Amino acid sequence: MSAPDPQFYARWRAQNVERLILGERETGHPPESLLQSLWLHQRLQRDQLQTLQGQTLRVLHPGFWNHEPGPDFRDAVLQFGVEPPRSGDVEIDLVPSNWRTHGHEGNPAYAKVILHVVWDAPIASTGTAPVLALEKAVDSPLAELQTWADTASAKNWPETLLGACSAPLAELPPDSTAELLRQAALIRFESKARAFAARARQVGWEQTLWEGLLRGLGYKVNTWPMQRLGELLPALRGQPGSQSVSSLVGWQARLLGVAGLLPSDVLGAAGDDYLRLLWDCWWRERENFGEVILPRSIWSFSGLRPANQPQRRLALAAHWLRDPEFLTRLEGWFTSEKAGVAPADALLACLLPADDEFWSWHWGLRTARLRRPQPLLGAARAADLVVNVILPWFWMRAQAGRNEALRQTAVARYLAWPAGQDNAFLRLARRRLLGKGTSARFNTAASQQGLLQIVRDFCDHSNAICTECRFPGLVCALLLKNKDPK
Repeated sequence: MSAPDPQFYARWRAQNVERLILGERETGHPPESLLQSLWLHQRLQRDQLQTLQGQTLRVLHPGFWNHEPGPDFRDAVLQFGVEPPRSGDVEIDLVPSNWRTHGHEGNPAYAKVILHVVWDAPIASTGTAPVLALEKAVDSPLAELQTWADTASAKNWPETLLGACSAPLAELPPDSTAELLRQAALIRFESKARAFAARARQVGWEQTLWEGLLRGLGYKVNTWPMQRLGELLPALRGQPGSQSVSSLVGWQARLLGVAGLLPSDVLGAAGDDYLRLLWDCWWRERENFGEVILPRSIWSFSGLRPANQPQRRLALAAHWLRDPEFLTRLEGWFTSEKAGVAPADALLACLLPADDEFWSWHWGLRTARLRRPQPLLGAARAADLVVNVILPWFWMRAQAGRNEALRQTAVARYLAWPAGQDNAFLRLARRRLLGKGTSARFNTAASQQGLLQIVRDFCDHSNAICTECRFPGLVCALLLKNKDPK
């Protein structure tokens, strides 16, 4: 039996890639995902770039790949001709006409786009942003680039995108980095606490907590509508001409109704018994709340996981609001610890209601019944609430009451709380500031919060190429102090 050809797999793979490329070329374009990788890694003839409008283009920073709705790359730094460098977003499409067909024109999310990257275009686009065509600007043949796109180097974060602070941070001892993050986290913690104190002077401590809890349920795209509902709670609890509500369905109807999230087409819909119950409650009092009902357009649904849909979050808030002992139990959780029960588990038990007859079995008002019940709140969202709302609120209230022991309890729990759910923003911050292999350092929520505070204090006041950012210099000074304590 003859030995197998040592190159047979490589040839198979090359033939397959060629077949894929030929198939794609029948449509005239490579996949958009390849264009995004080419832009991220700048696989371009960078010294020869020119827009279809005739301007030379220098890419000082390609921006940060956005995996959520909106432009493909955020905060790029580009120079057109002899103009000063500009910061803005970059949108990547196969052809210029996709700018309109994909609904980008007039969409506020795309207002900061300063460059439209496409594969090819016979003429300049009629859009507002300059256009760069990649077909004749890439640094290698398309088949070769497709092969490269499947390699580890193409999938890794480009080291050229590291922040200016990454080099000195890499030299810091792990304990110094941990201390830096701890101090930044405490700044963030106290800043949130003082914001609660300012609001409490206006509306009282209990109302301030409710507003914070509802805002926290807004995830990141619906914080302001949720905040508004929190501000309306005194009226929702009972105003002239309306009755106070105590039933769970009554609270869910009132919250969903004022939020503008109750669908109006009820009759004739199969399986909508629960929706009819909501309307039986809401139609009687809708006129009483007519002036404060939110428009549905204020809510964002795009890109949200089913568990984060606002209707589901409001259903959870209804459980809290109809429970007269909810805040008492929350305070009991904070002031005492049960033997053998971790604080995180005890908090989740406090926040998580018993099964909801409808919402434990449905993601939304019109979705099919689930095969198994799903909790209305998970550990990740509970962690977000505790570090951003509950513990800062208790800390500030203890501060106002001059109770040092409870202040220390709040800080200790904050610093020890397990890390929350990772997300694209945290991953980007870690990569920019700390490079590879840093996830092990972020095993607490406080370390995540500290990183976010550094981004807010420094990165948000500079640009992608760290122009005039003071943080690298401060880290260098800390590094020198560590080397020479005197």
